[in-house]
Amino acid sequence: MTLVLRDVVKDYGGHRVLDGIGLEVMRGDFVCMVGASGSGKSTLLSMIAGLEPISGGAIELDGEPVIGPGPERGLVFQSGALFPYLTVAENVGFGLRLMPLPAAERARRVEWYLSEVGLLPLAHALPRQLSGGQRQRVAIARALACEPSVLLLDEPFGALDVQTKEDMQVFLHQVWRDTRATVLMVTHDVEEAVLLGRRVIVLTSDPGRVAAELPVPLADHRELGLKRTPEFLALRARVEDLVRGHASARK
Repeated sequence: MTLVLRDVVKDYGGHRVLDGIGLEVMRGDFVCMVGASGSGKSTLLSMIAGLEPISGGAIELDGEPVIGPGPERGLVFQSGALFPYLTVAENVGFGLRLMPLPAAERARRVEWYLSEVGLLPLAHALPRQLSGGQRQRVAIARALACEPSVLLLDEPFGALDVQTKEDMQVFLHQVWRDTRATVLMVTHDVEEAVLLGRRVIVLTSDPGRVAAELPVPLADHRELGLKRTPEFLALRARVEDLVRGHASARK
């Protein structure tokens, strides 16, 4: 067991945003979290990352309480948040400079993860010279280079056009298959959640609670053609109905 949330609560000025969240993410799992606006998805991810304090309950990683940011949790935002004045390789290696690693090991990791995301030829480019999809690849490589216990993804493809987004979905799943990183991803896109996740967590809104946890009984090898199969369409419809139902219930 890697990541455990027990009755996690978040209040803002007397307003309860998240209420009694319980979740377990096992080592090597890929879990996607969906919910309507107001479900607190991104807030929950920020608390797991240690960027937001919890108001109640507990978050533990490998048995240790989460009380702040740490290299054992890699975080990728929708924008990528690259350093514009650093090269691609320097961005990927930024977190490694804070770790007690020999220079040769840092260089090895940067090269390996750049190869994994297909950007080794652009190692000396600056972020402004990259496309949106390429910048997100760099952000994911940077997070993975520290070899965190869990990779946290907050709507990582939300700002991309449809074709680039689909390419990145296939890319991310291939990276997960290669590295078997533990992934917790927040997305508003139900189709994306079903395509990528081994489990989908549906949150209610205002306050956010776990409404359902659905296994995704599809093969580990995911391609875009899978989205046209009856099994995929049925599961997507089920998740969409859950999200819509819990969003409508608060109106």
